[in-house]
Order: sequence, then structure tokens, then C-alpha cells
Amino acid sequence: MLKVAVMDGNAISRGLLSSVLTDGGHLVVGDSNVTDTGIARMVKLKPQLICIDLEHVEGDKMGVLDKIRHDLPKTIVFLVSNNFDADGIRLGQEHGARGFIVKPFNTARVLIAIRNAVVKFVGEIKNVKSSNELTDGSK
Repeated sequence: MLKVAVMDGNAISRGLLSSVLTDGGHLVVGDSNVTDTGIARMVKLKPQLICIDLEHVEGDKMGVLDKIRHDLPKTIVFLVSNNFDADGIRLGQEHGARGFIVKPFNTARVLIAIRNAVVKFVGEIKNVKSSNELTDGSK
């Protein structure tokens, strides 16, 4: 079970995604609009996963993602949207997004995407630790 936060400018979408995540065995610790106040609240909650829709953000959307990644470097971030294109996916990945959730929500796809991202993330952490242990052990 992951501690999850949902950030979306649409309350109905927040509720639907929260239900999908809760039904999938995750603990939704908070939800919010994508505002400075909402981001500050999510940082205090320290979720393991944030699902965020940047559609209603005015200005630098990737700056919001960068701020979240800076403030919560160990948190897995999923972008949520009703429309992803190749450039949007590439840009999201360059700014630290680990996955993408497409609206309308398909429960199975959402949960599988999250599971796969978590497995990949944990594998990367293990590889870094193993690499560091090898480096430290050879000194």
C-alpha cells in the first residue's frame, strides 16, 4: 500500500482517481488543486506517490513538476491528463515524471501502471545501493 496524493483542478476527477486508488489498496492521504498552497500541503503529507494533472496550471507547468521533484525527491510522480502526446510524455519524463495516467480512468490500467513504476523505481534504488556498496567496498 502506497501513501498517495491526488492533485487536479477538477474535483470530480480527484474523487474518481482517489476512489480508483483506494479500491486498489492504496491510502489516499490528501487531494488538492494544483496551487502553491496545495503543493505545500502535499509536501507536508510526504506521499510516496503523487498523481498530478497540470492542465489547469497557468504558466510554467514543468516548473510545478520541478518544484515537486525538488521538495519530494523520493516521491514517484505520475502525470494525469485526458490527452498526452509524444512531446508531452518526453517533457514529463525529462522533468521526473515516472508514469502517466489517462482520463477517463481505467482502473486496471491505472493500478498496473503504478505497480510497474514502483517495481522499476525500487529496482533502480537497489542498483544504486549495490553500486555504492561495490564502490565503498573497493576502497
